[in-house]
Amino acid sequence: MKLLRTIRLDASDSFVFEQAAEPGEWAVSGAFAFARCDPRSLRGRARTAFRAGFLGVGSLGRSTLAQIVEASEDDRSTVVDGLARQLVAHFGAPGVETARLAAEEEVSCAASLCGHPAGVLVAVTRSQDNGTIREAFRTLRPRERALHARAFEFLEVVGDDVPSEQIDLAGLGKGAQR
Repeated sequence: MKLLRTIRLDASDSFVFEQAAEPGEWAVSGAFAFARCDPRSLRGRARTAFRAGFLGVGSLGRSTLAQIVEASEDDRSTVVDGLARQLVAHFGAPGVETARLAAEEEVSCAASLCGHPAGVLVAVTRSQDNGTIREAFRTLRPRERALHARAFEFLEVVGDDVPSEQIDLAGLGKGAQR
């Protein structure tokens, strides 16, 4: 079985998100965190989290990328239990059993993205369309001929869903509002 863990290739997550996930946290999409807000009203770092952030289960911080990793049944159970507790404590779930059902669904969704070899990176792009949050996922993997390169030189996109909207990471880091 495979699941997702947050990964940090550089320090950018710490300035583009209000709270960056710690590297190596179990991760889920986390789109549910935006269910009770109007994404069009989000600005700055909150908007960036909506557009392109995985949710770290332990910290509830965001990560631009998640990595596919091998996992055991115990790991999966730990992720589900941890997310269920977070849903009760921070998202208004009425009880642990209800939260556990929602957490199971969210973790199953994350696991469904892991049909690639361990080590492959996954990116998410989120948008809102007629009140519905839509997500597109892309996988990023090292080029076969790359022996050693910097993080942003060796990744290639696999898939057709390339985001049409550009994000000014440098501007967000300086506190610019879009």
